[in-house]
Amino acid sequence: MSTSAIRPAHDPSEWGPSIDEAVHVVQRGGLVVLPTDTVYGIGADAFNPDAVSALLAAKGRGRQMPPPVLVGSLATLDGLATEVPDDARALATHFWPGALTLILTAQPSLAWDLGETFGTVALRMPDHPTALALLARTGPMAVSSANRTGSPAALTAQDAHAQLGVSVMVYLDAGLAPGGVASTIVDATGPVLRVVRPGAITLAELNAVAPVEDVPVVEAPVDDASGDDAPVDGAQDDAPVALVPDGDAPVDAPDAAASSSPAPAEASPDGEDAPG
Repeated sequence: MSTSAIRPAHDPSEWGPSIDEAVHVVQRGGLVVLPTDTVYGIGADAFNPDAVSALLAAKGRGRQMPPPVLVGSLATLDGLATEVPDDARALATHFWPGALTLILTAQPSLAWDLGETFGTVALRMPDHPTALALLARTGPMAVSSANRTGSPAALTAQDAHAQLGVSVMVYLDAGLAPGGVASTIVDATGPVLRVVRPGAITLAELNAVAPVEDVPVVEAPVDDASGDDAPVDGAQDDAPVALVPDGDAPVDAPDAAASSSPAPAEASPDGEDAPG
């Protein structure tokens, strides 16, 4: 019979055993709940297709809303994405860790299956010490908001446990999540960078670093780890971003943003699927 546990993860001087346990779970293909700078997210090893499938099943959603990927270091960018525009790199350098999700062309050689991403990946580096401590040891994680699809994003580990139960083995409890505004999502897969979902970082702030356009797009789901139906960045942000090719109908999901260029399906703890 499956079991789950809520572990303390607020104080760096005491969270060692909790992080150790969470790392062990992720490495074995299990699911964990982690705090982010927006809401709590549910995470899995991004390179374990069975674990990603389990994440989607725990939330009650399909492959058409793939989760975004949270990273613990800017150095991971080139390992996960290819042909990264200089302007996108400048934005990541300036705003990571923080409330910026970048949609990029995924490295074609990567052995992962996040769902129907159309060759793209939504990346974010969360500004939360517990999340970064975990990511530093697990590597990139697929993360969506820690809630069942259609339900409010979790602001505490206890809220997440009430919705996800024993589908998650370890819940890292860092207290009340800040909630707030979802991450800003920038599509960097086309000839120009453009905002496909406004968020915590304004267009003016982006343009102070690199040229970014605010171009209206056909709505499509975005999964943040700020929330489902709400951006984790998920309930707000960390929700995966879903972009659909021209002519495709938008994926039905609460948090969404679309692009005329092919892009990923869900965005996480970067709305829904996307913490962060």
